[in-house]
Amino acid sequence: MIKQIEIELPEYPRGFHIITPIIKSRLNGLPEKGLVNILIKHTSAGLTINENADPSVRSDFESFTNKLVPENESFYTHILEGDDDMPAHIKSSIFGASITIPITNYNFNLGRWQAVYLCEFRNHGGPRKLFVTIFS
Repeated sequence: MIKQIEIELPEYPRGFHIITPIIKSRLNGLPEKGLVNILIKHTSAGLTINENADPSVRSDFESFTNKLVPENESFYTHILEGDDDMPAHIKSSIFGASITIPITNYNFNLGRWQAVYLCEFRNHGGPRKLFVTIFS
């Protein structure tokens, strides 16, 4: 069986944000076993799975990605939407637009210290949409 749902996230500031509880709350339950695929429907944000305990991990991710892909590079030609736009597209491609998580015993089968992150790469990205597909 396949179930699909679109989730609209509220606007988040630039940075890395744990969204696992929001996703779970909007799914109205999970099957006993299966897979869930989550796609972010934007080209300037991404998804990843990482540390859910220490918030410094998320700020370190932000610092690292800004150093890896800085703004205001003279070689960027896609500049009409602001200094943060082209770097956001690059970061989105590096991190990726989707993740897949196994489902076991009606829950995401994540490690003890893992959570789903929204990687917001824009200063004002606005609300973001996720498309979730559950395979059971």
